[in-house]
Amino acid sequence: MSSEPGQSGAMRYVLFDVDGTLIDAVDNQRLVWRTWAERYGLDPDEVYRVALRTRPIETFAQVAPDRDPAECLAALHELEDEDVRSGAYTAFGGASELLSALRPGSWALVTSNYEHRVRGRFARTGLPVPEVLVDAAAVAEGKPSPVPYLHAAARLGARPEDCLVIEDAPSGVESGLRAGMTVWGVNAPAAVDGVHRHFGSLREAVRDVLAFASGSRAR
Repeated sequence: MSSEPGQSGAMRYVLFDVDGTLIDAVDNQRLVWRTWAERYGLDPDEVYRVALRTRPIETFAQVAPDRDPAECLAALHELEDEDVRSGAYTAFGGASELLSALRPGSWALVTSNYEHRVRGRFARTGLPVPEVLVDAAAVAEGKPSPVPYLHAAARLGARPEDCLVIEDAPSGVESGLRAGMTVWGVNAPAAVDGVHRHFGSLREAVRDVLAFASGSRAR
């Protein structure tokens, strides 16, 4: 793993991915895609395998090229919105403690989902919502482009080198690295390529994230 960027003494900021990082939504995502695939007579396992590594429009192009992508997207959004209303959600251990301890204006959410769904999930799990939330509608390019994280930094008034990205997925890690930020990985048994530090769970990272945010270096 490479050394971390950043300058001591500068104000620090923390940028969080949401699904898989703060909110455990794997079972929800799998069920939504299974229901969607069955509606179109497709293999749910194959559809989910593709959906894990592509954005929805790209998924539709691969698994249902003969279907109207706008119709496919509308059906997916309908299922996702219903899941927010009725699905079972949990926050990862340490999420509430960590977010509540961070100074207002020093952290943001950067998600490939949509703001209303994030707010719904956070309300269901009792997590606080920050002032800055960058969702899929806020940027023209999603992860792994650096644009989402750079947009969040700009809204916070932060320099990229003073930002810490917390991610669980390769596309998000790549996004943060391309933005020139420190990137730590959580909630995975093995480190994603490129991360500066790896933690098996979010809870294990809480102390060090707070230390980063305060300008010190926990070990």
